[in-house]
Formats: sequence, structure tokens, C-alpha cells
Amino acid sequence: MTTFGEDLQMSDDKTRRPSRQEVPRGLAKVSNIIAVASGKGGVGKSTVSTNFAMALLKTGAKVGLLDADIYGPSQPAMLGAVGKRPEMRGDYLIPMERHGLKFMSLGLLMTDDQPVIWRGPMASKMIQQFLGNVLWDDLDYLIIDLPPGSGDVQITLAQQAQLTGAVIVTTPQQVALGVAKKGLQMFETVNVPIVGVIENMSGFTCPKCGENTPIFKSGGGEKLAADFKVDFLGSIPLDPELMACGDDGTPLLVKTTDSSSAKAFIHLAKTFKEKVAKGALLGKNEARNMEMANGNLEVEWPEGTKNEFTPYNLRINCGCALCISEDTGQRILDPKQVPLDIKIGAFERVGRYAVTMSFSDGHNTGIYKFDMLRELAKKQKDSSRESFSV
Repeated sequence: MTTFGEDLQMSDDKTRRPSRQEVPRGLAKVSNIIAVASGKGGVGKSTVSTNFAMALLKTGAKVGLLDADIYGPSQPAMLGAVGKRPEMRGDYLIPMERHGLKFMSLGLLMTDDQPVIWRGPMASKMIQQFLGNVLWDDLDYLIIDLPPGSGDVQITLAQQAQLTGAVIVTTPQQVALGVAKKGLQMFETVNVPIVGVIENMSGFTCPKCGENTPIFKSGGGEKLAADFKVDFLGSIPLDPELMACGDDGTPLLVKTTDSSSAKAFIHLAKTFKEKVAKGALLGKNEARNMEMANGNLEVEWPEGTKNEFTPYNLRINCGCALCISEDTGQRILDPKQVPLDIKIGAFERVGRYAVTMSFSDGHNTGIYKFDMLRELAKKQKDSSRESFSV
């Protein structure tokens, strides 16, 4: 199987100067990165991702599609690129183009009948390489088609990419909705805004009379969106032609824009663009900016307030497994063993929900969630008030 190779691994240099998370060169020209997730397999997420991307193209946007379903890549077949191989430019892969859409998939780097028998770390490494070593042109949107679940691939993506937001795909059945909720909650946990919910297979629209029959019920996606107070982006009806297009490698919107499904995708794309254009996708506890100030970590929040954290206070409040017992939840780090003059060597954003840093005592395994920093800032403020009152 062909992969990027050892020379294309992302750098893990912890000796660089403190800075905000660096955008990989391959993503430097991408304005918005959107994850399309489902939680559950079999809901048509890849079909939705492909046609959603094509619909965005139809609205005049510049769009790319990244197939992050490592174990079951399907975009090469859906876009008519089976057996094709992408070009290399130096250390970078050049996305393949089909029907005006630029895309990349592990399916382009391996034979059609070869299974991917990888443990989680290998899948995570592949995602890191896709994010760092695929050279995208100027894009308004990079749509990332995720695998089912909420495991290694999703976590790696949330940590390594500055996601604009996530779109959740579900079908109306209760079993699909139950798993979609977990996928939605996973993104909320890592502070990735939910752009909205799409209900796929939302009834069958008769091509002759136009009547819609809810074969798998209806309204489940809309209820899911209402329960979590996120936008409902729209419904996609069952369409035999949509399925056939997936098999012959020509997306539906390349063939027609007149069918009920094609119109639904165009409506979905316009609704999505309006939502993203509002610019209201900053996580409620996401740091707007971080920098070093007089040896301390200064964090600016969305409302404009700033907090400073001393290296010593951050170090003794580390929540990693070396500092907190995973069995009891009790702190095992003795603050007396931490030098009072400890310094921050480097820091880096972790997705949109946390920051990680290395200290002068060699410790570098802690992930400081922004929620935790908010609480720490509140404790610092309360403590200073108590000291003043005394």
C-alpha cells in the first residue's frame, strides 16, 4: 500500500518559541473547515458529504472534500476516480479534481480490494498527514467526511484542525437519532460549534405526483436540532437516482438540478452558507487569542476580557495522568516539588477547546481545556479578594 512515507510526518518540535497553533501549509488557504459526522454508519453521510460539496460548488463557492473515513473510503467511487492516483509536489499531495470538485482520500492511495487493518494510532497518524501534507488551493470550504463513531479519527481532527464547525447527519429512525446525539455531544465537548443537523432519507418523494411518503418516519432530525438548540439545515428525501449516481461515479447535481433531492441539496447549501456567513461560530469558552506576557500566559476571551496565568499555577493544576490519579481522581503531584521559578517553554492550541504547553521542568503532557482555565481564573480572582479583605 502506498502512503505518504516517513519523511512526511508532521513535526513535533517542542523547542520552538511559544505561539498560537500553527496552520499547516496545506490548509493555509482554506477559509472554513467543516466536519460532516453521523455517529452511526449507514445513514448516508458520505453520499450527503459528496452532494453537499457539489451543491456548494453550484452556489459559486470554492470547495474541497477530504475523505477521512480511513477504514471505508468511498469518495473515489462516488466521484468516478477508482484506480486513479494523486500527484506529488515535493512533500505534498495534490488533491485530485473530478466534476470541478477537488478531493483527497485514502482510497486514492491503495488498491480497491485492500482492507485497512490499522490500530487507532495509525489511523490518527494518517489524519495528521492528510491535514498537514495535502496542498489545497484557495478554498471557501473544506468538507471533511468523517467515519462513524467518536473515536481516534474524530479526536485527532478536533485537536489538529481549527474546525469552523460540524454538521450532523442522521436519519429519522430513533436508533440513528440516539447515536447522532452522541456525535453531536462529542463535538460540543471539544468546543466545536454545531452548524446544524441534516435529516437524510427523509421520506420518498414520488417523481410523478410529488407526494412525499415518510417511509422511515420524519421529523427526527428537526427534533434533534430543537433538543440541542442548534439549527436544522434541511431534509434530503430518498431518491433512487441519488443512489444510482453514487454507484456510477457522477454526483446527482452534475446530472440534474431539477429533482427533489437536487433541489434539497441546493437549499441546504444556501442555508449553510448563510449560517456560516453570520460569523457566530465562536465557541462560548474558546480563547480568542493567547500570548506570553512577562513570562505568564495571557488569554483573551470572546467578550474581550483577559486573564493571566503564572507558569507555577498552571503547572500545579495540570490534569494529566501523571499529575492526577486516573483511578481515584486525586492529585498525585506534590506542589512542593514544583520550582517556584518554573517557566513555560512553549504552548500550542489543541483544536478549539484547549491549550497544551511544555514547562522548564520537562513536563509537557497536560491539556488545559479553556473551560478549566475559566474556572482557574475565577479561583484566582476569588483568592485575591479574600487576601485583600484579610
